[in-house]
Amino acid sequence: MERYSRILNKTAREIVLLKGRPCAWGKCTFCDYIEDNSRDKEEMISLNREVLSKVTGEFGVLEVINSGSCFELPKETLAYIKEIIIDKKIKKLFLESHWMYRSKVKEMRDYIGIPIVFKIGVESFDKKFREEFLKKNGDFDSYKEVLEYFDSPCLLVGIKGQSKEIIDKDIQLLTEHFSHGTINVFTNNSTSIKRDEKLVEWFVEKYEDLWNDPKVDVLYEKTDFGVGD
Repeated sequence: MERYSRILNKTAREIVLLKGRPCAWGKCTFCDYIEDNSRDKEEMISLNREVLSKVTGEFGVLEVINSGSCFELPKETLAYIKEIIIDKKIKKLFLESHWMYRSKVKEMRDYIGIPIVFKIGVESFDKKFREEFLKKNGDFDSYKEVLEYFDSPCLLVGIKGQSKEIIDKDIQLLTEHFSHGTINVFTNNSTSIKRDEKLVEWFVEKYEDLWNDPKVDVLYEKTDFGVGD
């Protein structure tokens, strides 16, 4: 399992994959990523400190991810992140959270003390598809609600049951209203959700310009950021 990497294109930054408590929701139909967690607090603290010690600060930008939300990291790990920010002169931090923690986002911004690009796994702005098919537990109706708390939606494309119209609308909302976003092309995993190869081919052809859009990260493979397995 790779837990430290450097993203060299677009927003250059260091990225670390830490370990936190099990995802508080954990019921998304497409996700088995949440298995990378622990209930052993000391194990998490030790592992996370080891990974964070690799941060050099060379870009002044750091992204911290885990298999759930940043709010599920041990408080000791969050304190060490603050130390790293000061010691390595980090000027911008990327974090991710589930919608259920939206009321705590401002508290985290205040605690960290530097600009945060807060990511959220929206997967789709189409509420019916997001809630009935993906079981995301994000009960917002509009992108405007997301913008009240978060900066950077993560979208999921290329799964059976998804339509081109849904993808078109999602990408339109991302590119027109958000300063940053991530598009994840679905890869088959241990869940029952399956990749739609024809839909992926259509997406890659129609939206090839997104690979050059400085504010959109496109992950064709789930390990394109250099972390995970």
